[in-house]
Amino acid sequence: MERKELICIGCPLGCNLTVEMDGAQVVSVSGNTCKRGDDYARKELTDPRRIVTSTVPVKGGNLPVVSVKTASDIPKGKIRECLMELKSVKLVAPVHIGDVVVKNAADTGVDVIATKEIRCS
Repeated sequence: MERKELICIGCPLGCNLTVEMDGAQVVSVSGNTCKRGDDYARKELTDPRRIVTSTVPVKGGNLPVVSVKTASDIPKGKIRECLMELKSVKLVAPVHIGDVVVKNAADTGVDVIATKEIRCS
């Protein structure tokens, strides 16, 4: 059995978690004060995922860039590929919150969306 130590990011408490592993299988999670800690530990050690945030240039807008993020979390191993796709994107104003900037980013099935309104200048 292998023991892993994590700090939970599932809620503001930041519990110190101890996870017992048998190979790639989570056997037990302790130290969590809520169910989110158990869920977080299991997911983090078997299928780590992240929300990706970045910015994309906007031509003709009241601001030069728009903030973007993945609509949901993507596999941690796909982050670089997602960011490389975003590097080639250039938008034209106007841009609306929720506009899809990249569809199916890095073949994850998750879209990248705008998180800010950009008006025409």
